[in-house]
Amino acid sequence: MKIAVYDDYRIGLVQGDTVRDATAALPAFLDALPAQRMNWLIAHWADTAQALQQAAESAAAIPLSQVTLLPPNPAPRHVFAAPANYRKHIGELGSRAVTQGGRSAREQGFFLKAPGSLVGAGGAIELPRGSARRFDHESELAVIIGKPARDVPREEAMDYVFGYACLIDATMRIEKGVAEEERSMRKSFAGFTPLGPWLVTADEVPEPQALANRLWVNGELRQSANTAEMIVGIAELIELVSSVLPLQPGDVIATGTPEGVGPFAPGDRVRIAIEGVGDMTLDVRERAVRAPRPY
Repeated sequence: MKIAVYDDYRIGLVQGDTVRDATAALPAFLDALPAQRMNWLIAHWADTAQALQQAAESAAAIPLSQVTLLPPNPAPRHVFAAPANYRKHIGELGSRAVTQGGRSAREQGFFLKAPGSLVGAGGAIELPRGSARRFDHESELAVIIGKPARDVPREEAMDYVFGYACLIDATMRIEKGVAEEERSMRKSFAGFTPLGPWLVTADEVPEPQALANRLWVNGELRQSANTAEMIVGIAELIELVSSVLPLQPGDVIATGTPEGVGPFAPGDRVRIAIEGVGDMTLDVRERAVRAPRPY
């Protein structure tokens, strides 16, 4: 099943190039908290999935071109991210690399991105206005957690996965000796975490560790790898994170980027495609307003 969030946080099922509104299957009290609809739906999936399907079947098909796609979970409690999780990516940033000594996500653990940095396929990647810094793309498979998870051994971890989405981890790079901000901040500007175009439930992705992961900038292929090349696989990432703090339904884990990371600039178009999951293109632009603290 492909589940989208669109327009004013409507919940819809995607079929081909259309979406059918299934919001009526969710409780009315969520109308006051529309950004939380997906968290509630995931947490109550067993009792709601059939009603969701029935609501969609009775709704009109709306062309995806006529709606604005939001992040498939607009308000996760956490967005976790794995650094240095593809061997060929380690070291490719040279002096700008934060992870040193060939260490991977297994040694480094995870970092956090602000949930407020999420943007959907209908949005844009916005860079600080007037910045002379370097901004890079990172193409990643996102895992969406389906139920509370604490101290989960990797042998059981895949039972806690609700679904998958494409994720771009946009990043402002450090300048050694000049500007070396914390990783989480450099990756948490508003719009720096495109997630989408929809959420694909886990039953439709039987082999998540065998997916082609590609990214283009202005039609030029920049990143091309396979999720089989992850150093720390999805199950071990869930074990790692859940050993530190509880995971909740709707939480997002960005599983790391392969080699080919590189810069983009205002006016560029970035496309990410992950086999069996989705394909989305976003424009890169400058913010309309210059921030009082420039970057």
